[in-house]
Amino acid sequence: MELRSYLPVLRAHWLAIVLITLLGGAVAFGWTLLQPKIYSADSSGYVTAGSNSDTGNALVGDNLAQSKVKSYIDIGTSRAVAQSAIDELGLTGVTPEGLVNRITVTNPAETVLIKVTATGPSPTDARDLAEAWLRGMATQISAIEGGSDAGTESIVQLVALDSAVLPTSPTSPNTRLAIGIGLLAGLVLGLVYAFIRHALDRRIRTVEAVEREFEVSVVGSIPVDKRFTDEDRLVAMDGATDYSRDDDDDVAVAESLRELRTNLQYMNVDNPPRVIVVTSPLPGDGKSTTIANLAIALAAGGQAVVLVDADLRRPTVSKTFNLVGGAGLTEVLAGRSDVADVLQPWGTSGKLLILAAGKTPPNPSELLGSERMHTLLQELSEHAVVLIDAPPLIPVTDAAILTHNTDGALVVASIGKTTFEALSKALQNLERANGQALGIILNRVPRRGVGSNYGYYGYKGDYRSRPDSEPDHADHLSGASPSADIEPAVTPPHSSQTNPIAAASIDAAANPLLVTLPPLPHPADGGTAADGSSASTFDDILAGAGIDQISGSETVDTDASQEEKPRPAATRRELRSRARGL
Repeated sequence: MELRSYLPVLRAHWLAIVLITLLGGAVAFGWTLLQPKIYSADSSGYVTAGSNSDTGNALVGDNLAQSKVKSYIDIGTSRAVAQSAIDELGLTGVTPEGLVNRITVTNPAETVLIKVTATGPSPTDARDLAEAWLRGMATQISAIEGGSDAGTESIVQLVALDSAVLPTSPTSPNTRLAIGIGLLAGLVLGLVYAFIRHALDRRIRTVEAVEREFEVSVVGSIPVDKRFTDEDRLVAMDGATDYSRDDDDDVAVAESLRELRTNLQYMNVDNPPRVIVVTSPLPGDGKSTTIANLAIALAAGGQAVVLVDADLRRPTVSKTFNLVGGAGLTEVLAGRSDVADVLQPWGTSGKLLILAAGKTPPNPSELLGSERMHTLLQELSEHAVVLIDAPPLIPVTDAAILTHNTDGALVVASIGKTTFEALSKALQNLERANGQALGIILNRVPRRGVGSNYGYYGYKGDYRSRPDSEPDHADHLSGASPSADIEPAVTPPHSSQTNPIAAASIDAAANPLLVTLPPLPHPADGGTAADGSSASTFDDILAGAGIDQISGSETVDTDASQEEKPRPAATRRELRSRARGL
């Protein structure tokens, strides 16, 4: 592991390292507050021997003192000296052994000095004990060196040299030293935590890690945008990128979508993908938001696009684009509605058509894997790029079934949320269904920090269909029961035909919600539908949806365009309001 490989770890966990370091210092400081304060005082004396009347006697006395001073250190820690100090100071409740532990007797090298250091709970106690201890040592030395004759003066004596000074600050605990040790210990623990967390963290963080782990290209990285909500998560793509505008807060996201659009266009120059499934390992990775904005980006670039909401369990495309609900893909596959009646244009480019999910069926996997669905996608792909919003890969098999019959799938993974195990399981599900992974899109890429350049195991599989009676669905039919006839959907203003959904009903006796699949008429066979009417060509269906030909250029009213006066560039919110008002 090179030195530069440690830097991302430190950048990713720098806050935890700092907090743990400060916590170590705080703990050390708190420990010092709980410890009793101890003061220390020093007193010293020197050992003298013989007479200084002449040089010879002085030299002999000095040698004698140096030979004796080492032995006097042991006398200084004796119980006899301790008892002498106890009697002098009048201490009660103190044993000689306990008092000896508060004394330190030392002899500086090559000297005849003796230094006594005494500790106590207060400055006065420490000073008095040091002085009394030195006097006690002098008494014991005189008694030992004087012999058994009373009144005989000892040749070797301990003379007090300096009295103890009253200490002004405690020597223990050492607050600065304790805090320093605490900070150092906290730093070490913080680094250990960071590297252990990095080693155990299996969430996706960088593009390089994904490509190295799965050998699948990352075709797009979409930065995080905290302003996205369930009601407002579309990016304005007006064809321009003005970095000087203060209200253009979608620049980073828009540029990432343009980059994704370019990568898709040059993924296979000779045979570019025309039918693309967009899915994710688990719910909440942002696949629906990603495919919605990708469709807008492709349409803004002049590419004809059909966005199909194939997430028949939890459809969100209709709510995202604020479309007319009640009919969509389910009705088309069941033969109760024509594509022209349910395709809805969106935006100002004239290149984007949206096919909502429709009613929630009890058998979505069978519908999406049917031959009728396959034929529908093939016909749509002849005129436009088809983007399919599919359910997640791990909870259900819908996305894998769709990918098998399409050009491939784009798998959306969320930075800091999707794990390597979850993404691996999703790619394995695609591989088992003989589906192709066109690439991986990393969503919610942080704009700063680690990964800016660029709970699978706990999942219980509760990706259940929501009842149509829930009020948050755009296709909610108030007061309708599952067995009741389906109410007529709102006919788009561009269609002059009677919506076949108005007369459609479900056989409540057999199965109140079961969607049956009638045979899909083929134009080459005369184009006879199930009801006996002639089927229109696909271009006619698209013309009925409001566009002359989806793959051609849009019709422009010359007179209206000449009369229209130039307007200033619209803001993001104005563009969205204008598009949703169509």
